[in-house]
Amino acid sequence: MQALRTAATGMAAQQLNVEVISNNIANMNTVAFKKQRAEFQDLLYQTLEQPGAQSSDQGTIVPTGVQIGAGVKAGSVYRISTQGSLTATGNKFDLAIDGRGYFQVLLPTGETAYTRAGNFSVNDQGQLVTQDGYLIQPAITIPQTATDVTISKTGQVQVIQPGNPAPTVVGQLTLATFMNEGGLSAQGSNLFKETAASGAPTLDTPGNNGLGVLDQGYTEASNVDPVSEITALIVAQRAYEMNSKVISTADNMLGIANQVKS
Repeated sequence: MQALRTAATGMAAQQLNVEVISNNIANMNTVAFKKQRAEFQDLLYQTLEQPGAQSSDQGTIVPTGVQIGAGVKAGSVYRISTQGSLTATGNKFDLAIDGRGYFQVLLPTGETAYTRAGNFSVNDQGQLVTQDGYLIQPAITIPQTATDVTISKTGQVQVIQPGNPAPTVVGQLTLATFMNEGGLSAQGSNLFKETAASGAPTLDTPGNNGLGVLDQGYTEASNVDPVSEITALIVAQRAYEMNSKVISTADNMLGIANQVKS
């Protein structure tokens, strides 16, 4: 009975849906996390009677035909890139992007990754790094004698040093944008890599050409809405239960058919 296989595809699809929702909920407090949504597609159809086929020698046409679906499959899991709220931290090295853009991160492999998580620190050499110690690009080095650090909305890094009341510029941050942000490949640790789907990055100064600006002393919160996630979880659970009920019903029908005696 086709209903058994069809309902099984529905259960598998809702299992994937629950896994995506659970990942969203688990990352409710992850800095700059972007929630995901699962999308589904119907499978191929078994055509018992072709729509538009002739039904008589007089040329009459079948208006709708008979097609039976084979179930559902996962089409994609897309990332929703809406901005999360900005949270004040009081840390002068924390940066939030208010608008479009990604920070550039130099990986130990020499590759460049991208992130919106701006919870930065300085290492033992005064270099601006991520929580994993990866260097921010372009490289920014804070002098050991600096008494204060200011990062402007346009990404200019200035420091105050003893004996010099005028601020000194020590670097300029840039942001990267992509034609298709949803095509970036998630690497974990709040990092993404470019792919053929995302396109090559375009680099520019914060605030230019539609890029966001930087807010010092803030981080971007996750954009996960707990109410909508719990609602989606309940809907997925009910859909899973209904597909399970279809399998149970189809099994009962097969059992009745097997008990028929001539």
